[in-house]
Amino acid sequence: MASVFVVETADLPRAKVGGVDDPHVRWAGAFAAFGGHGSTQSSTIVYEIEAGDRLGWHTDATEETQYILAGSGELHMEDGSVHKVGPGSVFVLPTPVRHDLVNTGADTLRAVAFFAAPMFTQTFDNAMLPPNVHVLGTPNREG
Repeated sequence: MASVFVVETADLPRAKVGGVDDPHVRWAGAFAAFGGHGSTQSSTIVYEIEAGDRLGWHTDATEETQYILAGSGELHMEDGSVHKVGPGSVFVLPTPVRHDLVNTGADTLRAVAFFAAPMFTQTFDNAMLPPNVHVLGTPNREG
C-alpha cells in the first residue's frame, strides 16, 4: 500500500505573483502536491487573493476543480458569465476555458485548486512577475 502524503498548508511558503501591467492582478500561492512530490496523477495548489485583487485572466492546460475556503469573490468566464463564490463553493473549470477570479469582499479569499494532471501549465493574458512570463505551472513542468 502506498504511503499517505500529508502537508500543513499553513507552513508552505507562498510565492507572490503579480501582473506586470495591472496592479490588481496579484495573489500568492504554493504547490501542496504535484507529480513526484506527494502525488502521481494530480496537482494541488493553495492560494490567497487579497481584497480588491484578482488572479488574472488565464487558461489551464488541464481540468481544474476549486474549493473556496474563505472570503468572497466572482468567477468570471470567457463567455461573459459571472458566478458569485464564497466559503464552501466548489466549481470545475474545463480545459481550456479562459477565466479569472476576483476578490470582491473585504477579507482575504483563500482557496484550494485541484488539477487533473501531475504536471500542467497556466497561460495568463498578463505577463506575470516573477519571472515576467505569461506561462506558469507546476515546478516539474520543465521535465
